[in-house]
Amino acid sequence: MRKALLKIIDFFYPPFSRWLPIHTFRYMVSGGTTAATGIVVYYICYNWVLHQKDVHLSIPFFPNLITAPTAALAIESVITFFIGFILNKYLIFTKSDLKGRIQLFRYGSVVATNILLNYALLKVFLSFGFYPTISKIIITTILTVFSYFSQKHFSFKVKK
Repeated sequence: MRKALLKIIDFFYPPFSRWLPIHTFRYMVSGGTTAATGIVVYYICYNWVLHQKDVHLSIPFFPNLITAPTAALAIESVITFFIGFILNKYLIFTKSDLKGRIQLFRYGSVVATNILLNYALLKVFLSFGFYPTISKIIITTILTVFSYFSQKHFSFKVKK
């Protein structure tokens, strides 16, 4: 399966070969797939599942109101966490000599940081009147660069 997916990705690589190493291109495709999935899931959750309405909870020691954009972000984050880890571990960063549980923990910590940044930036964008889905697209673009370097040099590090 890995070889088949890499063949498909590598088929589109030649026009980009002057500017990007193949590993970076593969990561961009993998990350782009995860990001696009996240945006679609966010849109579906925000508009069709939540109907742009806030979520009211009655759980002790937990806020009783979660705004629709925040709830959509939480749902989207859970789904894309697993998609992203699987693509990164088994498709992109296969040369990492870290154990799988260490990779998962490190990946989770980077994702948690991304979620916090995503949440904070989403609040900022919404306070300036941006539409939630447009905000999500802009934030995803910004956090993609941070995520690439974090995954390459921390989560799936290769010893020299």
